[in-house]
Amino acid sequence: MNTREIGKLNENKAKKYLEENGYQIVDTNFNCKIGEIDLIGKNEGYICFIEVKYRGNDSLAKGFYAVDKSKQKKIYKVAQVYLMSHKLSQNTACRFDVVSIDGDEITLIKNAFIGGKYG
Repeated sequence: MNTREIGKLNENKAKKYLEENGYQIVDTNFNCKIGEIDLIGKNEGYICFIEVKYRGNDSLAKGFYAVDKSKQKKIYKVAQVYLMSHKLSQNTACRFDVVSIDGDEITLIKNAFIGGKYG
């Protein structure tokens, strides 16, 4: 399996996990010139922008560590484009979540970072 196929497989695994835990997934792989957001959903009254990170069993670090300040900044900017392109207010209640898939373990981090504030 190549990297793209592994990524798609794990995004689907994350989507199923989120739906089983009360999320309504409304978009997948939203792309713009700035970058991509893996999953976009609704949960607890928020529009959730969700980054999915996968690491195999042999990895020493959890996937969520890959969502560094630079990645957070990019996700935030893509989220702004999403809101504008869907004619949603910049004041829409949003949350940035991370799903880390590490081998067979799935970890959901709600509100993993605050948009516009890095660190």
